Amino acid sequence: MQSYAVALAVGLLVGLIYGLLNVRSPAPPLVALFGLGGILLGESLLSALRRWFF
Repeated sequence: MQSYAVALAVGLLVGLIYGLLNVRSPAPPLVALFGLGGILLGESLLSALRRWFF
């Protein structure tokens, strides 16, 4: 249940950021690809940091 709450909170945050940047939703293909790339890089970075420090 906690993962659903986190997903909803992150979705709301991203929606606010989209609104502030005046990006249409769903995002245009190039913007969406950059977003997916950021998600992938962030997840990979967090995994590496966890392995390195914990």
